[in-house]
Amino acid sequence: MFAEKIRMLRNEKGISQTAVAAEAGLSMRGYQNIELGSEPRYSSIFKIAEYYDVSVDWLMGRTEDRYAHRRKPE
Repeated sequence: MFAEKIRMLRNEKGISQTAVAAEAGLSMRGYQNIELGSEPRYSSIFKIAEYYDVSVDWLMGRTEDRYAHRRKPE
């Protein structure tokens, strides 16, 4: 699920894996492996979520709200 979502996000932006890796502070090979289904490191999850401005919970399949991180708790 994680791999499919980050691939979808990258395609929505129309950018290369190289560009995402550089902007997110990840190695090119590391980012490629994550898109291919390798389990990402904890720190990589946060870097990717921050880069794409999406919720970690959404990336991990815990919510359908892509922008849950923007919502203020009531």
